[in-house]
Amino acid sequence: MFDGYDSCSEDTSSSSSSEESEEEVAPLPSSLPIIKNNGQVYTYPDGKSGMATCEMCGMVGVRDAFYSKTKRFCSVSCSRSYSSNSKKASILARLQGKPPTKKAKVLQKQPLVAKLAAYAQYQATLQNQAKTKAAVPVEGFSWGNYINSNSFTAAPVTCFKHAPMGTCWGDISEGVRVEVPNTDCSLPTKVFWIAGIVKLAGYNALLRYEGFENDSSLDFWCNVCGSDIHPVGWCATSGKPLVPPRTIQHKYTNWKAFLVKRLTGAKTLPPDFSQKVSESMQYPFKTSMRVEVVDKTHLCRTRVAVVESVIGGRLRLVYEESEDKTDDFWCHMYSPLIHHIGWSRSIGHRFKRSDITKKQDGHFDAPPHLFMKVKEVDAAGEWFKEGMKLEAIDPLNLSAICVATIRKVLADGYLMIGIDGSEAADGSDWFCYHATSPSIFPVGFCEINMIELTPPRGYAKLPFKWFDYLRETDSIAAPVKLFNKEVPNHGFHVGMKLEAVDLMEPRLVCVATVTRIIHRLLRIHFDGWEDEYDQWVDCESPDLYPVGWCQLTGYQLQPPAPQSSRDSQSSSSKQKKKAKSQQYKGHKKMTSLQLKEELLDGEEYSFLQGASDQESNGSASYYIKQEP
Repeated sequence: MFDGYDSCSEDTSSSSSSEESEEEVAPLPSSLPIIKNNGQVYTYPDGKSGMATCEMCGMVGVRDAFYSKTKRFCSVSCSRSYSSNSKKASILARLQGKPPTKKAKVLQKQPLVAKLAAYAQYQATLQNQAKTKAAVPVEGFSWGNYINSNSFTAAPVTCFKHAPMGTCWGDISEGVRVEVPNTDCSLPTKVFWIAGIVKLAGYNALLRYEGFENDSSLDFWCNVCGSDIHPVGWCATSGKPLVPPRTIQHKYTNWKAFLVKRLTGAKTLPPDFSQKVSESMQYPFKTSMRVEVVDKTHLCRTRVAVVESVIGGRLRLVYEESEDKTDDFWCHMYSPLIHHIGWSRSIGHRFKRSDITKKQDGHFDAPPHLFMKVKEVDAAGEWFKEGMKLEAIDPLNLSAICVATIRKVLADGYLMIGIDGSEAADGSDWFCYHATSPSIFPVGFCEINMIELTPPRGYAKLPFKWFDYLRETDSIAAPVKLFNKEVPNHGFHVGMKLEAVDLMEPRLVCVATVTRIIHRLLRIHFDGWEDEYDQWVDCESPDLYPVGWCQLTGYQLQPPAPQSSRDSQSSSSKQKKKAKSQQYKGHKKMTSLQLKEELLDGEEYSFLQGASDQESNGSASYYIKQEP
């Protein structure tokens, strides 16, 4: 593993080298224990370290303390277990890059590096497969500087199941060691050194070269999924030199011994990490696929659109009738706003027929199995009915949860909903939510969770009280038991940074912060913008991403608004967004009435008490129920 270091080091201790060369080496080459991660030990050749790895359990230790003459096992139990599992253990050892069995060593006395040539070629193939797109430069903004200068924390990758590596991030955390390019070196060729993760922020890691101890002068940020980060041992299998940084080169005379001591028992990336990154960035949607998507000018209906491009799972859809391809809509492939061709007809949803009677050459319908599946519901018993009242996030003003009414019940659990007091006469601004949608809530949800409820526009009897409103409108509240009450263990906390889509301008992905958590509901604030642009988003929304997602996928990140932009928000920005208020893009400027928060009439309602701004992630009773 350190042969590269011997040949490229600018100042190596000759006495140390000579002493090592005179040491008696056992016939069976020992292994340098590098990393233990999830029970797996990744070992690479050294031959002089005096260390050994148990061929049964992977335990790393001093060779002399191991059991048997061959020092192959750490204990008697491992030796006996190996006898009955020799075939399985041998296969596992080869996969993990461990030394071959005793019989193989007798037949093959070449250095272990030569025996791992196939493994090196395999790693090189993975590296080519996992070519990362070039980072999109954002002038004047760096996530690393932004986080460091403000001591921010970022939401972990595991919070985003739909994002690359979201379900297979594993134990990547502070303290994990990796091999990265050594930029503190005067050699003309590209060399590497080992670094440890000091801090994690989404995909980004603050790294410190091994040997710098508490010195942070050369710390640097890097995307963990980038092409320049490798597991410890990659240099050995790839024939790349390991050279200590020039700043600390004279700090130790025996760098091999230093690394053995530092890396024994440490963690690194799994050897197939780059392959997993590559696989997680393969997207089933392809250009020229046809889908049904919400009509951004009339939310009550869908239209046919064609996939124009796919970036990080986000689709740029061009409405089929757009000749110049400028009439587009952005969404994630798991968005509830897109469906397979024929979906609208199957559930009774309004649909705008295209003037194009025949598919254009090369266009084809996206297979139904590619779309996000909704939970099955049983509408046979007690179910939602037209006219029932509820609370819903306004899709034209995502910062507001409003008084709403079910206007039509569709098939398969879908509902057409309208915002009270602001509906168009023809119902063109009704919108479709599924019965299990986390964007609809029972009557009283905002009150019990201390969220400001937006009353119907023009409603004069303030403060708003649901009991009075239901009586005045001669309507009933949708039963609490029909709503989705599942709260996943999402892992978000108030103050965490992330990258979030501005759903009012869905082509934009912005620097954002979680400012409130109400069970599974997150309040997303766009850094540098006023609070009125905040949006309520579900914790499992496919429009939220870890820090570094844009860099990884090649998407343009929108940095926090500068001061000049903030000053103009109340004028030109608001006017521009007001003009787009009837589209599913662009903020709708509304005057929010401040409501005095008080409990509903205790004689008519009783509360199932729950806390607001919860970070416990567990399910809780946060609804109210009407007494019989």
